[in-house]
Amino acid sequence: MSNLNFCIVDVFAQEKYTGNQLAVFTNAAQISDEQMQKIAKEMNYSETTFITSTEMRSGGYDVRIFTPEQELPFAGHPTLGTAYVLQQEIIKQQVETIILNLKIGQIPVKMNYRGEDVDILWMQQKPPTFHGVLSAEALSPVLNLELEEIDFRFPIQEVSTGVPFIIVPLKSHSALQRIKVNKDKYFELVNTTEAKAILVFCPDTYNADNDLSVRMFADYLGVPEDPATGSANGCLAGYLVEYSYLGKQAIDIRVEQGYEIGRPSLLLLKAEKKAESIDVFVGGQVIMVAKGKFV
Repeated sequence: MSNLNFCIVDVFAQEKYTGNQLAVFTNAAQISDEQMQKIAKEMNYSETTFITSTEMRSGGYDVRIFTPEQELPFAGHPTLGTAYVLQQEIIKQQVETIILNLKIGQIPVKMNYRGEDVDILWMQQKPPTFHGVLSAEALSPVLNLELEEIDFRFPIQEVSTGVPFIIVPLKSHSALQRIKVNKDKYFELVNTTEAKAILVFCPDTYNADNDLSVRMFADYLGVPEDPATGSANGCLAGYLVEYSYLGKQAIDIRVEQGYEIGRPSLLLLKAEKKAESIDVFVGGQVIMVAKGKFV
């Protein structure tokens, strides 16, 4: 397991050391699942990815995603961050689209450039599916909020684009800022739901250029709070157009996350409701932070 090459990148970052950090191992074809899990635990980021084929297979590159606790079939910021590393370190030339072969299936990432440099990356997620509706009475004690701080115009619902999340609409930014998760009640709740993570959102923001502010909590996955969550925001994008939250069934918006934990992030969401499904795209910037060898 010696001499594994890796890169550290900031995903959904507006500048270095913002966004969500990710470790990407670029030559992981020969290591076992157990070794990947051990490395992910030692790296201790919310996710770590392993590129297990540097040649395309069925048009894409094989990639595995691990949290410190388990393997995931899909995750947003690891998808964008790994596509960026593939372009920078393995392909080493401008390409329009990079496809990742993940456990969930193939996820395409479109690369936009500013001159010679990668600018915004966009991933197309699987069409969202909508599952169980939860009561405000079940969620308010988990988040330590009053019932009246939840926006009853819209449902609290489990939504998935590959990984399910509980989407919770709030009325105000002050409510979002004051959330303090009650871990006992959180685990009681997620033991009864398919989704093990909670995304809360509101229409007020820290930055006036942004459209929504969100927070995401996933202690079950070893992530008490995440600074930027592409998979959860993909679910949110589907939710927003399904229920016309912004008054329309097509969106092109800016979403901020991570301010409360000192890693302000920016996620770009596009979604449109079609006749039988919803197209969801999540985008953002990726910045190279460091390169090294794991020995």
